[in-house]
Amino acid sequence: MDFASQVKRLRAGLAPEFPAHADGLEYAQTLDAQDELGHLRDEFILPTKGSLKKTALDGVLPGADVHPTLLNGTHTSNGHRDGQENGADANSQPNNNSNTSSDDDSSPAIYFVGNSLGAQPKAVRKYLDAHLETWASLGVNGHFSDLEGSPLVAWQHMADDCAKKSADMVGASPGEIVIMNTLTANLHLMLASFYKPTAKRHKIIMEWKPFPSDYYAVESQIRWHGLDPATSLITIQPDADFRIATDKILSAIDEHADSAALLLLPGVQYYSGQLFDMVRITRRAHDRGLVAGWDLAHAAGNVELALHDWDVDFAVWCTYKYINAGPGSIAGAFVHDRHGKVDYPANGGGAPSFRPRLSGWYGGDVSVRFDMDNVFRPAPGASGFQLSNPSAADLASLSAALSVFGRTSMAALRSKSLVLTAYAEYLLKGILAGVGGGGGRGGGGEKGPPFRILTPENPLERGAQLSVLLRPGLLERVGAALKSGGVVCDQRKPDVIRVAPVPMYCTFSDVWMFMKIFRESLQVD
Repeated sequence: MDFASQVKRLRAGLAPEFPAHADGLEYAQTLDAQDELGHLRDEFILPTKGSLKKTALDGVLPGADVHPTLLNGTHTSNGHRDGQENGADANSQPNNNSNTSSDDDSSPAIYFVGNSLGAQPKAVRKYLDAHLETWASLGVNGHFSDLEGSPLVAWQHMADDCAKKSADMVGASPGEIVIMNTLTANLHLMLASFYKPTAKRHKIIMEWKPFPSDYYAVESQIRWHGLDPATSLITIQPDADFRIATDKILSAIDEHADSAALLLLPGVQYYSGQLFDMVRITRRAHDRGLVAGWDLAHAAGNVELALHDWDVDFAVWCTYKYINAGPGSIAGAFVHDRHGKVDYPANGGGAPSFRPRLSGWYGGDVSVRFDMDNVFRPAPGASGFQLSNPSAADLASLSAALSVFGRTSMAALRSKSLVLTAYAEYLLKGILAGVGGGGGRGGGGEKGPPFRILTPENPLERGAQLSVLLRPGLLERVGAALKSGGVVCDQRKPDVIRVAPVPMYCTFSDVWMFMKIFRESLQVD
């Protein structure tokens, strides 16, 4: 079955159909040849097996013997013009699709950790250089000046520009998106506006294992209102496979409908990799009078979203995972346009009415922002929730990362991701079958299976991640073998590895080689 046919089946929620020879490298290479997004890999600088061992800066970027300062088109000492356009072709890695041939230090690593930190887009250096030149040349006037030949708009408009570039990614109008702060800071700002507990309705519903920062934020917000998390925080518990059925979430909403004020769930659960049914859950929350908020840290840039059409009240996300904007990069938030309205009195006088929020200078309407008076006139939409002048350097990195998304669509990325993840699951099942597991998601043997897959089998209930729960005692050995083999993969103690083949820069050959190393690392008795 060819690539397109696999996509069709998986988008219908059907299991993939791989041929008998699919466990061979040639089949993986065949899928790579059919991959219409394969060229996007050349937009990234991936760590190499050698660069992962680096202990000191040496001025050399992975994949090219070029000093970063020479990536502006100048000649290097060897007489070759290694740099063409800064951040574009200078670091091209012609062997990126050949992870299988050798253990040479120049070979690209298998980077399966984009769910923690995305790989570096080559465009980032170009965009940051443009920002630095603007700053050096214009000083404060960079806030208001567009320079010919720059990939960036004036600093004053960079956040709005990034919001426009994020619209397709999250399924919203640009006016419903604001780029600011970091994820937890944005979550606090959203809760300050949307969590309005009363004596009767004060509970927040979450899942059993939110990312710890979300739990800290919610718990502190509850305490801030003088309430006790023991009675105002509801956590939905998972099944034995660490998953939560949609019906269980809906039942929890129904059970606490009279006492709950807000629901906060992740779009994709970071530990299990489960993709929640945001449409049904949001609808049920609204039907029961709850505000529906979503943490999209592991969903934005990973799965298709339609926040406006799904009627989500608010959402927050980071940009350093699947969006590839760099560690700790500036984050995003969504506020449905019904909550972002600003109404002025019909006679033109008096203060505007708007949804209460924690306010700051940059939340003021840009047309009066520099009037420097004490009357807050919020910008309409999500941008009215801003507080401070955002970092232009952060916005430059994000703009660069979003420029790569501009070369494709979330629909195309999702299609490739479905097949990549399905292929990884197929090979994992093959490993289990080889140790007596019968090809299922568990396994056999006297000591039990060496691992099991926690992430839902239904392709529509997961993103670009498979969480693998190892048999106790295997994590250290497996982790060491993966590291030795040039694999960058996330570990969640005590026994989980999270395998994330990101469609922008990972290949089917990457998946095949990962599984070869993983199988050998198990050393199953």
